[in-house]
Amino acid sequence: MRILLWHVHGSWTDAFVRGPHEYLLPVLPEGGPWGLGRAGRDWPDSVREVTLADLDADQVDAVVLQRPEEIAETARALGRQPGADLPAVYVEHNTPKGDFPFTRHPLADRSDIPLVHVTHFNRLAWDSGSVPTLVIEHGIPDPGQLYTGELPELGIVVNEPVRRGRVTGTDLLPAFASVAPLQVFGMKTEGLALAAGVEELRLTSRGDLKTSELHRELARCRVYVHPMRWTSLGLSLLEAMHLGMPVVALATTEAPRAVPPEAGAVSADVDELLRCARRLVANPEEARRRGAAAREAALARYGLGKFLDRWDVFLADLRARPRHSDNERPEEQILVPARERNTP
Repeated sequence: MRILLWHVHGSWTDAFVRGPHEYLLPVLPEGGPWGLGRAGRDWPDSVREVTLADLDADQVDAVVLQRPEEIAETARALGRQPGADLPAVYVEHNTPKGDFPFTRHPLADRSDIPLVHVTHFNRLAWDSGSVPTLVIEHGIPDPGQLYTGELPELGIVVNEPVRRGRVTGTDLLPAFASVAPLQVFGMKTEGLALAAGVEELRLTSRGDLKTSELHRELARCRVYVHPMRWTSLGLSLLEAMHLGMPVVALATTEAPRAVPPEAGAVSADVDELLRCARRLVANPEEARRRGAAAREAALARYGLGKFLDRWDVFLADLRARPRHSDNERPEEQILVPARERNTP
């Protein structure tokens, strides 16, 4: 299939475009959220940058939507209405914001565009009305077991922790810094020590490194800390588990499903997390053993092959699915891939 999608979430796209299809990514001279294209990523040749103005509508077999505005933009650019005369799916990456748990999803009650959540928590948290829904969990290209744990420090990956504050657990960093020095990776981490009230000797902002360098440097830290209060499921957490890192994580959103107890600690009790982090920093062998358990769990649930297989089944089903108008309701409100239906 030839699939149109915008480069919105880099890590998710990194996995999605490794399937057997042709992926068309809009590009603009100025880049930006509507025209990133490949953005210099080392992706397969099947990922092509396209200019929407020059794109033949017949060259597109389906569109993967990730923002509500993309529905109108696709119709404007291609002259084909997503869900009506162009197979379309909406992927929800985020937890709801606002008046949770009463937040209505932008696609709530539509029947023409199915909604795919990336976590079970997201599906539970959003009020999606009667829109057909499905969960396809994340998949991670395996970076390999790079963990050395040679540095008795805590590694954290988070984007914009100064601006996002309590959402990303920035207020918890002083407590973790009292256990061991922190290395914080991610976009816009400059000034984090001052903003969090941590001595600069106890918190190093590493910035936004290229993926391969991030994996190598993160894997040198003894323990991975996931202090996020309200994120869907940080892919950096799954990457750390793939690296073979032991994990200390807040028991929020999807983390309790992703991280088994033997991989470290998952708790809403911050004191319990601090005790575990302190023990793992002091005991490299236990840290290595728990990291191995984290990697085993990540490969089993969030392996790239499983992710791509589920998407292949879904896309084939989507292509064959009858189109519906906005005021119609399909018989099957919960969308299930064809291979998983209990039919004769």
